Amino acid sequence: LSVGRAVLAALRGRLSALCWSLTPLSLSLSLSLPGRPRHSPPRWERQQEWDDAAPTPTSVNYHFTRQCNYKCGFCFHTAKTSFVLPLDEAKRGLSMLKEAGMEKINFSGGEPFLQDRGEFVGKLVQFCKQELELPSVSIVSNGSLIRERWFKKYGEYLDILAISCDSFDENVNVLIGRGQGKKNHVENLHKLRQWCREYAVAFKINSVINRFNVEEDMNEQIKALNPVRWKVFQCLLIEGENSGAHALREAEKFVISDEDFEKFLDRHKDVSCLVPESNQKMRDSYLILDEYMRFLNCRNGRKEPSKSILDVGVEAAIKFSGFDEKMFLNRGGKYVWSKADMKLDW
Repeated sequence: LSVGRAVLAALRGRLSALCWSLTPLSLSLSLSLPGRPRHSPPRWERQQEWDDAAPTPTSVNYHFTRQCNYKCGFCFHTAKTSFVLPLDEAKRGLSMLKEAGMEKINFSGGEPFLQDRGEFVGKLVQFCKQELELPSVSIVSNGSLIRERWFKKYGEYLDILAISCDSFDENVNVLIGRGQGKKNHVENLHKLRQWCREYAVAFKINSVINRFNVEEDMNEQIKALNPVRWKVFQCLLIEGENSGAHALREAEKFVISDEDFEKFLDRHKDVSCLVPESNQKMRDSYLILDEYMRFLNCRNGRKEPSKSILDVGVEAAIKFSGFDEKMFLNRGGKYVWSKADMKLDW
């Protein structure tokens, strides 16, 4: 037996030497030798593993409803369904996202305050901040349905409220589709700004730059409102949403050129809170979760859904999201987004 072991050891040594002389096969062959310590896989294999790894859902935009009380002509998440998950199922999905690495959740729509007069989104906001202890919880809304009583009940759990405002000319807002009869969108914006001060919620403004507002000068109004961020988007076409045969909107008449968008940005370059986002930056750098908790892949100019995270888990679903994590970081997607870390004069 001892002789056999000696012969086997000698053969193993010779075979090992032969394997190490055959690059790049040496590593893969030596791994199979009995008794030899395992080595790291070759660099090309490690790189492939990194490329195939699922991205981390650090910041997620959950469009839990498609219903809206406005009719913005360029809307790229239209009311194609009326479905909303039961509250407990939505909470289960949010818990899964937290376990997968989510740090920021943004609730959007449609109009998130339509569901149960804001109670649905309020309960989700409270759950994410109180139970999941997420660093940042935010909402994007058109602001028309928010009442002060909502701030009294849920304001302490909300880090950021983003209000969509595309123009400070009420006639332009009507042309875009943000008009609501006698209600004035701009006047309501100032009221919401004041409530955010009173209830310690960071205030943000989102604007979509399009053919009807591209020549507007918004410098004075934005500086007066003093939001923590002014997100300026270039009007984007998404097939099946605001463009194409099965779309509910026809946004082609709102589209502007890259050059026109750059001119608008240059005109507002002195606004310190300006955060510009061109079509190229937007398309792959957002993790969008729809009303069924499916990630939406927009890389091909349309929204192609994954399977729901509730059915297959976050890691399996997110691989089909088309999400570009590097683009997310390069566009400044991660910033100081918890109001506890913001040095704000409320």
